Amino acid sequence: MTLRNLQLSLQFALGSDATAHRAVLPRHWVARCIRHALERDAEITVRIVDAEEGRVLNRDYRNKDYATNVLTFDYAHEPTVTADLVLCAPVVELEAREQGKNLRAHYAHLLVHGALHAQGWEHETSATEAQAMEAREAEILAAVGVDNPYAA
Repeated sequence: MTLRNLQLSLQFALGSDATAHRAVLPRHWVARCIRHALERDAEITVRIVDAEEGRVLNRDYRNKDYATNVLTFDYAHEPTVTADLVLCAPVVELEAREQGKNLRAHYAHLLVHGALHAQGWEHETSATEAQAMEAREAEILAAVGVDNPYAA
């Protein structure tokens, strides 16, 4: 497998809550997860936000008035993938706790999920596409040492 070039900007917009999330999301780990998901070179910004920013973005861009775990803003698929991935720290933390998952592993899943969306992968239009995307996520996560998030 050839890993693609990645220009990564990693931002933490959490105020005093940033410390714990910075600890589980060192730049090299974020880059590793995303690079394994890339099919072509990319310029990606990853922004870790609080619940308010997550809610506003989801409301303004998806007409859903709640904070969600990850939002992908994809601007170009070729020749270089250009995208912003916005992960809402409180939602990610809550989901990891409720699902009994390691926080870093859950972040890895969402980074891969968002990176696939940035390249045009979809899961909401058909069951076939959802299965294909889940299988690809599991394959990528295995390559970075993270368990399949869909396994029972």
